[in-house]
Amino acid sequence: MDDCIFCKIVRSEVPSKKVYEDDNFIVVHDIKPKADGHSLIISKKHYKTILDIPVTQGNEMLEAIKTISLDLINNKKAEAVNVVSNVGEASGQIIHHAHFHIIPRKIGDGLKSMA
Repeated sequence: MDDCIFCKIVRSEVPSKKVYEDDNFIVVHDIKPKADGHSLIISKKHYKTILDIPVTQGNEMLEAIKTISLDLINNKKAEAVNVVSNVGEASGQIIHHAHFHIIPRKIGDGLKSMA
């Protein structure tokens, strides 16, 4: 999709701080982070939501989630993480391109859980 901001990030048409990449996903820092280290796992191909991502990419998607989450925890940027994907407008999805938020958490950080 030519006008999708995440597609532009994937194509390097928009500057971003890439922290991870594999065949089907990239991870960049969120430009409006909820916490230091807040990252976005973005599918390289344009899928509207995570429900549209082929299940054959599930292991690769989980590997990206685990790699980024463990890196944040192991480097003391987080004690835990929230892994969030809004699916559809009613859930709060603003950018209609499949992605996950990895939000670093620490006890007493003042952030609220979605669940």
